Amino acid sequence: MSDEHGSSWVPDACTLPTTQRPLRLAEFDTLFRDALLAVDRPSARHLRLRLDGAGHVERTARDLTARESACCAFFTFDLARTDDGALTLDIRVPTAHTDVLDALAARAVPRRDR
Repeated sequence: MSDEHGSSWVPDACTLPTTQRPLRLAEFDTLFRDALLAVDRPSARHLRLRLDGAGHVERTARDLTARESACCAFFTFDLARTDDGALTLDIRVPTAHTDVLDALAARAVPRRDR
C-alpha cells in the first residue's frame, strides 16, 4: 500500500500483489469515511476503532479484515459488538510492524472530525 504521496509503507511480509494495494487501501479509506466513529491507540502495537454498528458495516469490516489477514499475517483483527450496539475493531501488530499500524492510524479519521 502507498499513501497519497506514493510513499510505500507495506512491509515485505505482505503478499498482496502490488497492483492490488491501492484498491485495498481505498477499501479501508471507505470504511473509515463511512463508519468510523472514534479512534483510540492503547499502545504502539494496538489500534482500536469504534465503528457504526449497522449490519452492512459489520459485514464489510469482517470481509475486509479477513482478506487483509490472508495477505498480511502480521495483523491481528478482533471485531466485537459493544453493549450500545456499536462495533469495536481492535488491530494489533508485532513490534516490528508498528510503522504499518502508524500509517493505518494516520488514515483513520472519525466522521465527526472531518
